[in-house]
Amino acid sequence: MNFGFGVDLGGTTVKIAAFNWEGTLLSKWEIPTVTENAGSRILPDIADSVLKYCKENAISAENVIGLGIGVPGAVDRNGVVAACDNLGWNRTDVVDTLYRLTGFPVKAGNDANLAALGEAWKGSGCDNMVLITLGTGVGGGIIIDGKPLVGRNGAAGEIGHLVLERKEEHTCGCGKRGCAEQYCSATGIVRLAKEYLEESDADSVLRQVPLTCKAVFDSAAQGDGAAMAILDRAYAYLGELIANVCIVLNPEMVVIGGGVSKAGEPLLTGIRKQFNRFIYHASRDVEFRLASLGNDAGVYGAFKLLLKD
Repeated sequence: MNFGFGVDLGGTTVKIAAFNWEGTLLSKWEIPTVTENAGSRILPDIADSVLKYCKENAISAENVIGLGIGVPGAVDRNGVVAACDNLGWNRTDVVDTLYRLTGFPVKAGNDANLAALGEAWKGSGCDNMVLITLGTGVGGGIIIDGKPLVGRNGAAGEIGHLVLERKEEHTCGCGKRGCAEQYCSATGIVRLAKEYLEESDADSVLRQVPLTCKAVFDSAAQGDGAAMAILDRAYAYLGELIANVCIVLNPEMVVIGGGVSKAGEPLLTGIRKQFNRFIYHASRDVEFRLASLGNDAGVYGAFKLLLKD
């Protein structure tokens, strides 16, 4: 039996999974992401962990088809990361370094793209789709004809930094103003809630509880008028953002993941209503679905990189 490994660096820990050649997940585990000393231990720690697994399970190098890895940054076609602030990296040749450390074939990609690839492969089964992750930020992964859309230097799919408000006064984390991330992320929805409550004297339970994204959704579900109005604003931004993306890409499906997706079907219903306002008619026929693989999407996608078309 042949084996392979998928690695996801996109979270607070390194997620590693072992698969058989058919793509069945055999085992998964996590190790700390050690970012001290410019992240110099991250790749050696991954190599050590994978080699330890092979030794403990009597897997010879000849039976390993390779290791796929997702990195939270732009990864070029050769597996080189220009920089990754989250990990403390400057220019890093991920593919060459892991190959030298393990002896296994290695492929690398952006973590959001690989999460999208994982969802397309083991989740939706759709070859033309967009994954949008709504968490502390807004991430995106694009799958066209079954393959991630990478772009010239690996930076394709950063839909969270499409500009929705040209008159925005506050700066996004990327340095621009008016990015979708400032309104559509969990932190963006909290910001919309704060602004609404400051501008309005409407009675709301949100004035009596810690103001979180979950509190906004929970209060709206209970019929709180202010919370419902806040979400209407968020849905308008999300609908416009997704419509613009779909006009360009014409996908079959949009998959929503990330922490905000835990709001479930009400989130999809709110987005779809606003999406219909902004979409061009030729791209209107799009299915909306919640992500199904959760935190495993990245490791599935990383492993899928290793499989031949």
